[in-house]
Amino acid sequence: MLKLAFGAIGIVFGDIGTSPLYAFRETFAGHHKLALDSAHIMGVISLMFWSMMIVVTVKYVIIIMRADNKGEGGSLALLALVSGKTKTRRWSKGIILLGVFATALFYGDSMITPAVSVLSAVEGLAVAAPSFAGLVLPIVIAILIALFWVQKSGTARIGMVFGPIMLVYFSVIAVLGILSIIQTPGVLWAFSPHYAVEFFLIDPTRAFLALGSVVLAVTGAEALYADMGHFGRRPIGISWLFFVLPALILNYMGQGALLFRDGQAALVSPFY
Repeated sequence: MLKLAFGAIGIVFGDIGTSPLYAFRETFAGHHKLALDSAHIMGVISLMFWSMMIVVTVKYVIIIMRADNKGEGGSLALLALVSGKTKTRRWSKGIILLGVFATALFYGDSMITPAVSVLSAVEGLAVAAPSFAGLVLPIVIAILIALFWVQKSGTARIGMVFGPIMLVYFSVIAVLGILSIIQTPGVLWAFSPHYAVEFFLIDPTRAFLALGSVVLAVTGAEALYADMGHFGRRPIGISWLFFVLPALILNYMGQGALLFRDGQAALVSPFY
């Protein structure tokens, strides 16, 4: 069980795990330009926390991952499972179209996310050493080619390689989040959903637009269901609930605490 949970950390959570690189920054620095005051910062943190709880924990871990097709998950597995239960041909056609549409969305996400995640990660070099700015794009291309090249080895081998890497990554972002929260502990009040509601009451238009960036915090959630055939429901659920989710929450709150302290100066790259 623990071995499978360890492998899941290296494969299943690579997408949603890299969201802290850009999700918080884009929510404030996007086209909607949120004010860096308490109502907006606490509102965004609360929205991100409850989005992860409702979409990932409740929707996927508790509900959807129970709908497996002989242990397999994903849009096509769900399509095959539901298609066998329909009695009329008309309903079958509609369900097939929905399944194909869901699969198309998954493929689109699979094409966009690696480029965005790797680019956001490598951009950290330019933050640490501006002279590396011109090398960011070539490095990103080289990493993407290498990642797709090694995938032919199978998920078991990739999981054993990337498992330790992602374990260290999640541990580091959790520790960094804790260090920031210690300096501004008031950010922990964002666990209360009333801050998310208050955000919509105070600034409804920008709050609605901000949802387009807040949703970045849960991109990759579908991988929990899609990769269920590789690792199983329980190992993925254990990894999420007891390791990945706490690390992400701590980091998002740490970034929010940083904005409280440094304001606009931190918005350039709150993760780094």
